[in-house]
Amino acid sequence: MNKSKLKGNLLLLLTSVVWGISFIAQSKGVELISPAAFNGIRCMLGAVVLVPVILFLDLGRKKAGKQVLKADKTLLLGGLVCGSLLCIASTLQTMGMVYTSPGKSGFITALYMVLVPIIGLFCGKKTRPVIWISVLIAIIGLFNMCVTDSDGINVGDILTLCCSLIFAFHILAIDHFSPKVSGVKLAALQFFVCGALNLIYVFIFEDLQLKPVLDCYLAIGYSGIFSCGVAYTLQIVGQKYTDPTSASILMSLESVFATLTTVLLVACGWDLTGGQLTMREIMGCVLMFIAIILVQLPEKKNAKSIKM
Repeated sequence: MNKSKLKGNLLLLLTSVVWGISFIAQSKGVELISPAAFNGIRCMLGAVVLVPVILFLDLGRKKAGKQVLKADKTLLLGGLVCGSLLCIASTLQTMGMVYTSPGKSGFITALYMVLVPIIGLFCGKKTRPVIWISVLIAIIGLFNMCVTDSDGINVGDILTLCCSLIFAFHILAIDHFSPKVSGVKLAALQFFVCGALNLIYVFIFEDLQLKPVLDCYLAIGYSGIFSCGVAYTLQIVGQKYTDPTSASILMSLESVFATLTTVLLVACGWDLTGGQLTMREIMGCVLMFIAIILVQLPEKKNAKSIKM
């Protein structure tokens, strides 16, 4: 594996760690305010946090005598497309969780691991056989981790499957736009679009009060600064150096890190649901990490891939 791809994969692995921890913050936040309000505020916070980062990076480029990457049609289009897809996907996931269990929701959402390479085939992207094997192992691992009931398919499962499909398009959209524009600027614009769409809905259909928002400031702060501002930016930068299918497998590890974080916090005295891993869940974690190791296997020198 070349150093650039290893760098990209490590950034995406760090992304999944931050997202895994953010599950705790999100679950606490939506206990006090609506999902639309929570997503809108945290995305706006994520965009605001990145503004000084953008200014600092632009200043550094000027001092180094390099050209500052200005906002162009590609950046604006990328922010609009990625932000809209992110908004739709997160909304469908929230709606689906009303009718299905969190475990099934996590598993079905992560099916974008399968959808990404399938959609990619229609976009002219080739996927190595070892990646397909990794996807299969990861799905089995996630199923053992997340799906603990035997309920049939319901409307929540269908909504969550639609969410997974939109997330797959989101990953492919980032793969398309990220090499062409500034990753940090794309992330900031994406959050602004997603946050604006959510808040427009809130102001029209909901009665948002200030006190509940202030009461969950820690959850909003972590989700906005780290889950949005840091993690989604790492995703955009990381996907510049690796293929979208490998990226989807690496990011699906958020379910593993969410579970491990819950176990750790319960052991430290936090009042959270869960906290003890069954043998089936442990095997699921092991299979997930095996899938990630397979993704890291080097490509053959004569292997060719078509850039989207």
